[in-house]
Amino acid sequence: MSSKRKANFDDDLATPNSSSRQSPQSQGSRDTPRDLSEDPDELNTIIERNIQKFDISAFPYELGPGFSDLASALFRPEQKHDFTALSLKPDHQNRPLRVDGWGKLVLENFHPLAPQVQDFLVTIAEPMSRPTFIHEYRLTTHSLYAAVSVGLSPNDIITTLDRFSKNEMPPNVIKYIRHCGKSYGMVKMVLKNNKYLLETADPEVLQMLLNDPQIRPCRVQGATEITTSAPKAAGIAIAGTKAAGGLREAEGLAGRGQNSESEQKPSGAEVQRVLDDEDNDDEREIIHAFQIKDDKVGIVAERCLALHYPVLEEYDFRNDHANANLEIDLRPGTQIRPYQEKSLTKMFGNGRAMSGIIVLPCGAGKTLVGVTAACTIKKGVVVLATSNMSAIQWKNEFIKWSNINPDDIALFSSDNKSVFTGNTGIIITTYSMVTNTRERAYKSAKMMDFLQQREWGLMLLDEVHVVPAQMFRRVIGSIKAHSKLGLTATLLREDDKIEDLNFLIGPKLYEANWMELSEQGFIAKVQCAEVWCPMPTEFYERYLESGPRSRPLFCVMNPTKFQACQYLINYHESRGDKIIVFSDNVYALEAYAKKLMKPFLFGGTGNAERQLILDYFRNSPQCSTLFLSKIGDTSLDLPEATCLIQISAQYGSRRQEAQRLGRILRAKRRNEDGFNAFFYSLVSKDTVEMVYSSKRQAFLVDQGYAFKVITQLKDMDRMPDLAFDTAQARRELLQKVVIEVESKSWKEEEAKESAGLLEDGNMFYGPDGKPLRKGARRTAGVLKDLSGGQDMAYIERNKSANKSMKLKNGQRHKFFKSIARENERRRKLE
Repeated sequence: MSSKRKANFDDDLATPNSSSRQSPQSQGSRDTPRDLSEDPDELNTIIERNIQKFDISAFPYELGPGFSDLASALFRPEQKHDFTALSLKPDHQNRPLRVDGWGKLVLENFHPLAPQVQDFLVTIAEPMSRPTFIHEYRLTTHSLYAAVSVGLSPNDIITTLDRFSKNEMPPNVIKYIRHCGKSYGMVKMVLKNNKYLLETADPEVLQMLLNDPQIRPCRVQGATEITTSAPKAAGIAIAGTKAAGGLREAEGLAGRGQNSESEQKPSGAEVQRVLDDEDNDDEREIIHAFQIKDDKVGIVAERCLALHYPVLEEYDFRNDHANANLEIDLRPGTQIRPYQEKSLTKMFGNGRAMSGIIVLPCGAGKTLVGVTAACTIKKGVVVLATSNMSAIQWKNEFIKWSNINPDDIALFSSDNKSVFTGNTGIIITTYSMVTNTRERAYKSAKMMDFLQQREWGLMLLDEVHVVPAQMFRRVIGSIKAHSKLGLTATLLREDDKIEDLNFLIGPKLYEANWMELSEQGFIAKVQCAEVWCPMPTEFYERYLESGPRSRPLFCVMNPTKFQACQYLINYHESRGDKIIVFSDNVYALEAYAKKLMKPFLFGGTGNAERQLILDYFRNSPQCSTLFLSKIGDTSLDLPEATCLIQISAQYGSRRQEAQRLGRILRAKRRNEDGFNAFFYSLVSKDTVEMVYSSKRQAFLVDQGYAFKVITQLKDMDRMPDLAFDTAQARRELLQKVVIEVESKSWKEEEAKESAGLLEDGNMFYGPDGKPLRKGARRTAGVLKDLSGGQDMAYIERNKSANKSMKLKNGQRHKFFKSIARENERRRKLE
């Protein structure tokens, strides 16, 4: 432990009533497991140790004697593919599930019992692959953590698996589930009556925690031990559900004062129901708890994690009387979908708000789930988004779906630093604004103080997969929130940091099935295709000669890819589709857009111009195609888009592929049979793009999507006004690409040279004694070659479609319109 963890507690022990509050802005209130800003390396070590301890590999599967034949040797080396030792049950054909000794669960999705088993498996296991007929799941430490957190006991999990399993349950899997059940869910941190309580149902665990040398000083001295019965597993009407609607209607009838039921005598059934509830109260589990100092919550949670008892975070928001209630509810006409209700039931299943992660496809209503959670808790809310544009969208969604007063919503961004005027409200900001470590301006510093010195009932983390980055981890420690809800469509990262989310925020509470929602009509039916674009000979020669950093530019600027993109745009525009073209390479993005005379957006586009182009794309039938860089990967709401073309991507990122597919996943207005959305990935044939493309598609294939390979587009070469249809045009394009590659290399060399000059203070020689600058080079030639025009041709520069939008009538600013009207009035008076 670091010295910060071994602080002197004498001052704290001298104030036995440290839980009392001097103001609504209490100190150190946090349900997050630990303060990440203090010692992240130590925290990483603790998390890694817990992941290893609860991994199924710690419980080896003892493979018994199996069936032996000539093919057995092919499966024996790894042993994970040899199932001959599994003993089948006599009625195995009537059961849909197979459980092997490595925690893998295989479900026959065509079985009549499959729908029942699916709901159970999503709760206890991680979905690995879910195509049409066979689904694969895997028992992991995090999935069992989530199962225990929603109230399932190890015996319930084992009994249900055995009921549906074709084979006898492997002993090591049973041992693994029981081992995880002993630790998970044993310790809970609950905010109740404005006091932090560490709860457990096991008296031995309670004594161990009380006697721990690091937890003992964090206990409130003088506070008595608390023994209560476990809370009931129901009692919350989630906003937007039929139960909540019935409750509002009942309250409205009761408020009229006519035929008040309070004057009526209770019926015999009601009396019996009350007596049964009292009997159930006697049978409920006994819970032991003791109070923790507010500013020691993070230390206690981290210590419990080190003791292999991960703390479940629960917020008893109905009994939190210290923090002001927020006047917010869903609008009367809003009713959430069944899968949204199911996901929120996992969060509020035991009458308290549980911290965790909900995974829904893009376009399936993640924002509405967050708004509904805020309407259910009715406390102060912090929303963390990925960009300023996303933050504005969150504000608009709160106003659209709820009846909150717009004055109670504050924006904290580079352009807006507003504060709500009431006792509590909603503040929407970005990850970068909160994690900024540079010196802040006065207004920004004041806004951060306002954000950090208050208690918040709920923290909504949009696109939560970005949180494990070292920079974004500070978010968890800097904002004091009692419950946290992470929302994402792709719980994926190419590093191993995604597993940290289960300890930093909470377990995965729910993950929807993409194909199931597509079949039910909640998201679009998408046809995915990979279009192979062969390179011309001269381009391919340059590609092979160039280095690994230059090759992607030759791939994306492939003339055949240009033509395929133009062909697909013309085809889908003729069908009335709205088209998005994605390119990670900004040079290629601008070149494509200008050549095809289409508007484009990238990171350098100003906010005003960006909003103008997006509105034009959404509302104008004259603008059917929009080129986007990676800024459009997440948090961009374009429900009108029905076709997506990808010409450049970020290597083998599975997450980016799924996020881009999500731009066209919103349910479409037209409900024709078959596919109503199209996803094209243009790939230069026989290049590194083909390798990356197969890696990128892995996640979508596991979700059940199939990629159709298109090797040739019909009659593409006969299309009128086809780009680069002559050899001369292709050579000119190649020369431009070569110049761009060489200029980039020159800039890199110049940057290295400048770095060397600054570091060593030597104008001519580097630390290795070699000259920093190359010597002069002499060449022989004719004078006309010095112009550089022997292989060049003058061409007209392409105009940008962005500028043409600004010049359209009706698009002028109000200020300039008023000046024009004033000038016109003066001319008439003259």
